[in-house]
Amino acid sequence: MRPTEHLRQLAADNWHAATTHAFTTELADGTLPLDKMRWYLAQDYQFIDGFVRLLASAIAHAPSLADSVPAAQFLAVITGPENTYFLRSFEALDVTTDQQNAAAAPATRDFQALMAEAAASGRYELMLAVLVVAEWTYLSWATPVNPPREDLPFWFAEWITLHAGDGFEGVVEYLRAQLDKVWPTLDAAAQSEVEELFTRAVELERAFFDASYAA
Repeated sequence: MRPTEHLRQLAADNWHAATTHAFTTELADGTLPLDKMRWYLAQDYQFIDGFVRLLASAIAHAPSLADSVPAAQFLAVITGPENTYFLRSFEALDVTTDQQNAAAAPATRDFQALMAEAAASGRYELMLAVLVVAEWTYLSWATPVNPPREDLPFWFAEWITLHAGDGFEGVVEYLRAQLDKVWPTLDAAAQSEVEELFTRAVELERAFFDASYAA
């Protein structure tokens, strides 16, 4: 069994809840109330800064240039097409400046803190643990509904296509492979820390979808 599969199984209940959530199910079929999508996008956009810092830290701690290049290429996607998607969606959905700058919700703050903790650790395996969860959970819910329905507005459809398809599958496989590779080099205590951070990250992904659906 791949180490990343072992980690996923440790968080099986929360993983299933996060990747089959009513929020993403309704997003994919176009029935998600727009107020929920507005709240979700405004809160999710607050992750960009912390995520960029975490990914940049992982790039800096990668064992070689070859190990860092795919992450650097993905960083360009986050700061390019994904960032542009948010700005276009805010405009199309009439998300006001006040709404965009609303205080972070508890679920948002908790995941921001987790990313900051991983980035500050200086440990590649802990950074990867959070990155793998953040991207693999999204690939898992988006893949079954990709390609999106042709009648979906872009703020739903493009959120699916940004997190599915060959390109994004390659990103997730790269992140998993990096964590799989480093896992056997860790002692039992370090492996336990990775397990703890990975399962916390999955729990927080579920909590964020719960908060978004309740918004």
